[in-house]
Amino acid sequence: MNPATIITVVSETGSTNADLAAAIRRGERQSEGAWLVAERQTAGRGRQGREWFDGFGNFMGSTVVELKEGDKAPATLSFAAALAVNDAVENAIGGAGKVELKWPNDVMLDGGKLSGILLEMVDDHVIVGIGVNLAQAPSLPDRKAAAIADVTSAPAPQQFAQALAGSFARQLHLWRNNNLADLLTRFLKRSLHAQGAPVRVHDGDGECVDGTFAGLEESDGALRLRLADGSERVIRAGDIS
Repeated sequence: MNPATIITVVSETGSTNADLAAAIRRGERQSEGAWLVAERQTAGRGRQGREWFDGFGNFMGSTVVELKEGDKAPATLSFAAALAVNDAVENAIGGAGKVELKWPNDVMLDGGKLSGILLEMVDDHVIVGIGVNLAQAPSLPDRKAAAIADVTSAPAPQQFAQALAGSFARQLHLWRNNNLADLLTRFLKRSLHAQGAPVRVHDGDGECVDGTFAGLEESDGALRLRLADGSERVIRAGDIS
């Protein structure tokens, strides 16, 4: 664990992301390496406005990255966050299940959605909110969900928080100090979708597009989708199914 890590745990809040955003707007300095973790969230959110399940015994927490001169595009932090969750989960399960990443930042366990990541900009800060199903997974209408407890004994949320804080600190260091190609290569090595695999993408405008996975844009990690006519479409917001 990074020795500078500070983890504050609250029994209940609306949203750890919202709490950190409010603190930044009040001018309260938020140190990198500090995490706010909730035992229960009453207004947790996922990407594209989805509600995030807050089952008891799961991990729900947020941290802040202060953008510095020379930093990469803030959106690319989602790849670093996904890799951090991947590492913490693999450490927790010890090979009991298969952990994979799904663009843009989902962490999957044996084909089920295990984690959600939400990035929000506030001034020159990025708030990184992460939820991980440790003890239980929700019943979702449109996709399979998974929890660590499905494959092995689930760690306690505070124990997982320590592991995640350490892996996030390492991935943040790599994000800052290595080129973006390195980050995307490491993400793709753990990807659920191989090059050329058939995929269906629900883009940010609600359109459904079929094609094959053609990799990620080197400039920002956007999805490249090869269409049936051989052309490529670049998608910067959406979900793969």
